[in-house]
Amino acid sequence: MDHSHHVLAAVRQAARQVILPRYRHLGRGDVLAKTDPDDLVTIADTEAERLIAALLARSWPEARVLGEEAVSSQPALRDDMAGPGWTVIVDPIDGTWNFAKGLSVFGVIAAIAEAGEVSYGCLYDPLLDDWIEARAGGPARLVRSDGTAEELTCAAPDDPALWTGFVPLNAYPRSLRDKVALAGLGFGRIGSLGCSCHEYRTLAQGHAAFVLTGPVPQPWDHAAAALITQRAGGVVRFLDGQPYDIARKEGVVLFASSEAVWARVAAAYAMLVGPIG
Repeated sequence: MDHSHHVLAAVRQAARQVILPRYRHLGRGDVLAKTDPDDLVTIADTEAERLIAALLARSWPEARVLGEEAVSSQPALRDDMAGPGWTVIVDPIDGTWNFAKGLSVFGVIAAIAEAGEVSYGCLYDPLLDDWIEARAGGPARLVRSDGTAEELTCAAPDDPALWTGFVPLNAYPRSLRDKVALAGLGFGRIGSLGCSCHEYRTLAQGHAAFVLTGPVPQPWDHAAAALITQRAGGVVRFLDGQPYDIARKEGVVLFASSEAVWARVAAAYAMLVGPIG
Protein backbone atom coordinates (compact mmCIF):
# COMPACT_ATOMS: atom_id res chain seq x y z
CA MET A 1 0.00 0.00 0.00
CA ASP A 2 1.27 3.47 -0.91
CA HIS A 3 1.53 5.68 2.17
CA SER A 4 3.33 8.56 0.46
CA HIS A 5 0.26 10.78 0.76
CA HIS A 6 0.55 10.62 4.55
CA VAL A 7 4.19 11.67 4.38
CA LEU A 8 3.48 14.50 1.94
CA ALA A 9 0.60 15.79 4.04
CA ALA A 10 2.78 15.84 7.17
CA VAL A 11 5.68 17.58 5.39
CA ARG A 12 3.43 20.26 3.88
CA GLN A 13 1.68 20.91 7.18
CA ALA A 14 5.01 21.23 8.99
CA ALA A 15 6.14 23.73 6.37
CA ARG A 16 3.01 25.85 6.76
CA GLN A 17 2.74 25.61 10.52
CA VAL A 18 6.38 25.67 11.67
CA ILE A 19 9.01 26.27 8.99
CA LEU A 20 7.67 29.25 7.06
CA PRO A 21 6.54 31.22 10.15
CA ARG A 22 10.11 30.91 11.49
CA TYR A 23 11.77 31.83 8.19
CA ARG A 24 13.55 35.18 8.63
CA HIS A 25 11.94 35.43 12.08
CA LEU A 26 14.42 33.49 14.20
CA GLY A 27 15.16 35.12 17.52
CA ARG A 28 18.20 35.14 19.74
CA GLY A 29 18.65 31.64 21.06
CA ASP A 30 16.68 30.04 18.21
CA VAL A 31 19.87 28.95 16.39
CA LEU A 32 22.47 26.64 17.94
CA ALA A 33 25.68 24.99 16.70
CA LYS A 34 26.02 21.21 16.86
CA THR A 35 29.36 19.66 15.87
CA ASP A 36 31.00 22.90 14.62
CA PRO A 37 30.07 26.57 14.11
CA ASP A 38 28.69 25.89 10.61
CA ASP A 39 26.65 22.83 11.64
CA LEU A 40 23.50 24.57 12.79
CA VAL A 41 20.15 23.55 14.18
CA THR A 42 17.24 25.93 14.64
CA ILE A 43 14.05 25.76 16.64
CA ALA A 44 12.28 25.26 13.30
CA ASP A 45 14.28 22.05 12.64
CA THR A 46 13.33 20.46 15.94
CA GLU A 47 9.71 21.66 15.92
CA ALA A 48 9.17 20.51 12.32
CA GLU A 49 10.62 17.07 13.00
CA ARG A 50 8.44 16.65 16.09
CA LEU A 51 5.33 17.75 14.21
CA ILE A 52 5.97 15.42 11.26
CA ALA A 53 6.45 12.53 13.71
CA ALA A 54 3.27 13.41 15.59
CA LEU A 55 1.19 13.71 12.42
CA LEU A 56 2.43 10.39 11.07
CA ALA A 57 1.84 8.70 14.43
CA ARG A 58 -1.84 9.45 13.86
CA SER A 59 -2.15 8.85 10.11
CA TRP A 60 0.30 5.95 9.75
CA PRO A 61 1.06 4.48 13.20
CA GLU A 62 2.80 1.40 11.76
CA ALA A 63 5.71 3.54 10.55
CA ARG A 64 8.59 4.74 12.67
CA VAL A 65 9.77 8.30 12.00
CA LEU A 66 13.50 8.89 12.31
CA GLY A 67 14.89 12.33 11.61
CA GLU A 68 18.24 14.05 11.54
CA GLU A 69 17.68 15.81 14.86
CA ALA A 70 16.62 12.60 16.64
CA VAL A 71 19.77 10.85 15.44
CA SER A 72 21.85 13.87 16.43
CA SER A 73 20.69 13.45 20.02
CA GLN A 74 20.65 9.62 19.95
CA PRO A 75 23.28 8.38 17.44
CA ALA A 76 22.30 4.73 17.89
CA LEU A 77 19.08 5.48 15.98
CA ARG A 78 21.16 5.72 12.79
CA ASP A 79 21.22 1.91 12.63
CA ASP A 80 17.43 1.73 12.87
CA MET A 81 17.02 3.58 9.57
CA ALA A 82 17.83 0.35 7.75
CA GLY A 83 16.03 -1.85 10.26
CA PRO A 84 12.90 -4.00 9.87
CA GLY A 85 9.47 -2.57 9.24
CA TRP A 86 8.43 0.76 7.77
CA THR A 87 10.61 3.78 8.45
CA VAL A 88 10.12 7.39 7.38
CA ILE A 89 13.49 9.12 7.18
CA VAL A 90 13.27 12.90 7.47
CA ASP A 91 15.52 15.91 7.19
CA PRO A 92 13.12 18.56 8.54
CA ILE A 93 15.16 21.44 7.14
CA ASP A 94 17.94 20.62 4.72
CA GLY A 95 20.16 23.65 4.23
CA THR A 96 19.78 24.86 7.81
CA TRP A 97 22.72 27.27 7.47
CA ASN A 98 20.93 28.96 4.56
CA PHE A 99 17.63 28.97 6.42
CA ALA A 100 19.23 30.50 9.52
CA LYS A 101 20.83 33.24 7.42
CA GLY A 102 17.57 34.10 5.66
CA LEU A 103 18.59 32.59 2.33
CA SER A 104 15.92 30.90 0.23
CA VAL A 105 17.81 27.69 -0.64
CA PHE A 106 16.44 25.14 1.83
CA GLY A 107 14.01 22.26 1.73
CA VAL A 108 12.57 19.18 3.41
CA ILE A 109 13.72 15.68 2.46
CA ALA A 110 11.66 12.59 3.22
CA ALA A 111 12.00 8.93 2.29
CA ILE A 112 10.01 5.81 3.03
CA ALA A 113 12.04 2.64 3.56
CA GLU A 114 11.09 -0.92 4.44
CA ALA A 115 13.91 -3.07 5.81
CA GLY A 116 16.41 -0.66 4.30
CA GLU A 117 14.87 -0.56 0.81
CA VAL A 118 13.62 2.89 -0.22
CA SER A 119 10.20 2.84 -1.90
CA TYR A 120 9.45 6.58 -1.97
CA GLY A 121 11.52 9.75 -1.99
CA CYS A 122 10.51 13.41 -1.81
CA LEU A 123 12.50 16.65 -2.19
CA TYR A 124 10.14 19.41 -1.02
CA ASP A 125 10.50 23.17 -1.45
CA PRO A 126 8.48 24.95 1.29
CA LEU A 127 8.63 28.35 -0.40
CA LEU A 128 7.11 27.16 -3.68
CA ASP A 129 5.08 24.31 -2.13
CA ASP A 130 6.25 21.94 -4.86
CA TRP A 131 8.21 18.72 -4.70
CA ILE A 132 10.17 16.22 -6.75
CA GLU A 133 9.20 12.65 -5.96
CA ALA A 134 9.65 9.08 -7.12
CA ARG A 135 8.24 5.70 -6.18
CA ALA A 136 10.01 2.41 -6.74
CA GLY A 137 9.21 1.34 -10.30
CA GLY A 138 7.72 4.72 -11.26
CA PRO A 139 9.02 7.90 -12.87
CA ALA A 140 10.62 10.86 -11.16
CA ARG A 141 8.18 13.78 -11.22
CA LEU A 142 8.04 17.44 -10.38
CA VAL A 143 4.65 18.06 -8.73
CA ARG A 144 3.40 21.63 -8.36
CA SER A 145 1.13 22.96 -5.65
CA ASP A 146 -1.86 22.92 -8.02
CA GLY A 147 -1.39 19.19 -8.62
CA THR A 148 0.02 19.41 -12.13
CA ALA A 149 3.10 17.30 -12.72
CA GLU A 150 5.80 16.53 -15.25
CA GLU A 151 8.17 13.61 -15.57
CA LEU A 152 11.87 14.34 -15.19
CA THR A 153 14.97 12.97 -16.90
CA CYS A 154 18.58 13.54 -15.95
CA ALA A 155 20.71 15.04 -18.71
CA ALA A 156 24.16 16.49 -19.35
CA PRO A 157 26.09 17.80 -22.38
CA ASP A 158 28.57 15.45 -24.05
CA ASP A 159 31.48 17.77 -23.29
CA PRO A 160 32.72 17.48 -19.65
CA ALA A 161 33.92 21.07 -19.89
CA LEU A 162 30.23 22.03 -19.86
CA TRP A 163 29.21 19.90 -16.90
CA THR A 164 27.90 21.39 -13.67
CA GLY A 165 28.64 19.47 -10.50
CA PHE A 166 28.08 19.96 -6.79
CA VAL A 167 30.91 19.06 -4.40
CA PRO A 168 30.78 19.84 -0.64
CA LEU A 169 34.41 20.86 -0.01
CA ASN A 170 33.72 21.72 3.63
CA ALA A 171 32.67 18.10 4.28
CA TYR A 172 36.24 16.90 3.73
CA PRO A 173 39.27 17.19 6.00
CA ARG A 174 41.28 20.34 5.31
CA SER A 175 44.21 18.17 4.23
CA LEU A 176 42.15 16.90 1.28
CA ARG A 177 40.34 20.04 0.17
CA ASP A 178 43.02 21.23 -2.27
CA LYS A 179 43.03 17.85 -4.04
CA VAL A 180 39.23 17.70 -4.17
CA ALA A 181 39.06 21.24 -5.56
CA LEU A 182 41.73 20.57 -8.20
CA ALA A 183 39.97 17.36 -9.29
CA GLY A 184 37.04 19.41 -10.52
CA LEU A 185 39.05 21.68 -12.83
CA GLY A 186 38.25 19.54 -15.86
CA PHE A 187 34.55 20.25 -15.51
CA GLY A 188 32.63 23.39 -16.35
CA ARG A 189 31.15 24.55 -13.06
CA ILE A 190 31.78 23.12 -9.60
CA GLY A 191 30.07 24.58 -6.58
CA SER A 192 27.82 23.91 -3.62
CA LEU A 193 24.38 25.25 -2.73
CA GLY A 194 24.75 24.27 0.92
CA CYS A 195 21.53 22.31 0.46
CA SER A 196 21.41 18.71 -0.75
CA CYS A 197 17.68 19.01 -1.43
CA HIS A 198 18.12 21.65 -4.12
CA GLU A 199 21.31 20.13 -5.53
CA TYR A 200 19.45 16.88 -6.14
CA ARG A 201 16.44 18.72 -7.52
CA THR A 202 18.79 20.43 -9.98
CA LEU A 203 20.26 17.07 -11.01
CA ALA A 204 16.86 15.43 -11.48
CA GLN A 205 15.67 18.32 -13.65
CA GLY A 206 18.60 17.92 -16.03
CA HIS A 207 20.46 21.09 -15.01
CA ALA A 208 23.49 19.41 -13.39
CA ALA A 209 25.66 16.47 -14.38
CA PHE A 210 26.59 15.14 -10.95
CA VAL A 211 26.49 15.50 -7.18
CA LEU A 212 29.24 14.18 -4.92
CA THR A 213 28.57 13.55 -1.24
CA GLY A 214 30.90 13.95 1.71
CA PRO A 215 32.60 10.91 3.26
CA VAL A 216 29.79 10.27 5.79
CA PRO A 217 26.63 9.67 3.73
CA GLN A 218 23.62 10.23 5.96
CA PRO A 219 20.29 8.70 4.85
CA TRP A 220 18.30 11.85 5.61
CA ASP A 221 20.39 13.68 3.00
CA HIS A 222 20.68 11.03 0.30
CA ALA A 223 18.14 8.16 0.54
CA ALA A 224 15.27 9.99 -1.16
CA ALA A 225 17.54 11.46 -3.83
CA ALA A 226 19.07 8.07 -4.66
CA LEU A 227 15.69 6.71 -5.67
CA ILE A 228 14.70 9.91 -7.49
CA THR A 229 17.96 10.09 -9.44
CA GLN A 230 17.72 6.46 -10.52
CA ARG A 231 14.08 6.82 -11.58
CA ALA A 232 15.08 9.91 -13.60
CA GLY A 233 17.58 7.76 -15.51
CA GLY A 234 20.67 8.61 -13.48
CA VAL A 235 23.25 6.47 -11.72
CA VAL A 236 23.98 6.32 -7.97
CA ARG A 237 26.92 4.36 -6.56
CA PHE A 238 29.67 4.68 -4.02
CA LEU A 239 32.99 5.67 -5.61
CA ASP A 240 34.26 2.13 -5.01
CA GLY A 241 31.52 0.89 -7.34
CA GLN A 242 29.19 -0.52 -4.69
CA PRO A 243 25.46 0.30 -4.93
CA TYR A 244 24.00 2.92 -2.64
CA ASP A 245 22.95 1.42 0.70
CA ILE A 246 21.36 3.44 3.50
CA ALA A 247 22.98 1.14 6.07
CA ARG A 248 26.52 2.01 4.96
CA LYS A 249 28.08 4.69 7.16
CA GLU A 250 31.29 5.57 5.29
CA GLY A 251 32.20 6.20 1.68
CA VAL A 252 31.64 8.91 -0.91
CA VAL A 253 28.54 8.51 -3.07
CA LEU A 254 28.44 9.81 -6.63
CA PHE A 255 25.07 10.75 -8.15
CA ALA A 256 25.43 11.14 -11.93
CA SER A 257 23.15 11.83 -14.85
CA SER A 258 24.43 8.80 -16.81
CA GLU A 259 26.88 5.90 -16.74
CA ALA A 260 29.32 7.88 -18.88
CA VAL A 261 29.23 10.84 -16.50
CA TRP A 262 29.59 8.55 -13.48
CA ALA A 263 32.69 6.87 -14.93
CA ARG A 264 34.38 10.16 -15.87
CA VAL A 265 33.67 11.85 -12.55
CA ALA A 266 34.58 8.76 -10.50
CA ALA A 267 37.96 8.68 -12.22
CA ALA A 268 38.55 12.35 -11.41
CA TYR A 269 37.80 11.86 -7.71
CA ALA A 270 39.43 8.43 -7.34
CA MET A 271 41.56 9.71 -4.47
CA LEU A 272 38.42 9.62 -2.32
CA VAL A 273 38.01 5.84 -2.54
CA GLY A 274 38.81 4.21 0.77
CA PRO A 275 38.96 5.53 4.34
CA ILE A 276 38.98 9.33 4.70
CA GLY A 277 40.19 10.81 7.94
